[in-house]
Amino acid sequence: MFLVKDKVVFGMAMMRFLSCLIELTAAVLFLKFDSIEKALKINAVLAFIGPSIMTAVMAMGLAGLSGRISLNKFLIILAGVVLIFFGVSKER
Repeated sequence: MFLVKDKVVFGMAMMRFLSCLIELTAAVLFLKFDSIEKALKINAVLAFIGPSIMTAVMAMGLAGLSGRISLNKFLIILAGVVLIFFGVSKER
């Protein structure tokens, strides 16, 4: 179906497939338990897993780019990732 030449791209895609499966499993569990309290607990776990997977995928991508781009561009991309987390933090 797809011919992937780059192992890093394949790893990033597999992490996203894992994320998708976790999200779908959570949706099924919501329906199975049919409880707002349990759904909120499951959603709290997802709130931890989502950013963790995003961080892992970004780390894989940055590691794959490390030999191909300049240090300045690498630092700009890394700063962007940090700013995403800073921007969505719940501090007021």
